[in-house]
Amino acid sequence: MLPSLVACSRSVWKGPYFVHFPQLKEKIAAGTPIKTMARACTIMPHMIGARFMVHQGKEYLPVRVTEEMVGRKLGEFAHTRKAFSYRLTKNK
Repeated sequence: MLPSLVACSRSVWKGPYFVHFPQLKEKIAAGTPIKTMARACTIMPHMIGARFMVHQGKEYLPVRVTEEMVGRKLGEFAHTRKAFSYRLTKNK
């Protein structure tokens, strides 16, 4: 019998990606945002209440960490695409 494909998927063997943010407790208490380019960083329980400025390719977007975000990636909450908006032009 073949092993499950889920057990061999890349996300399982690669594991979570943790980033150490220096002075995290002080920044949470002060309410100052932390600039980061680590979009693949896994959100941990000790990061709840922190404010991050996550790089989305061109600029930094604000992200405030809540309890529902634990276990997910920072990049999931900093969208890289702008919302489409149609503009009527006068081309004939």
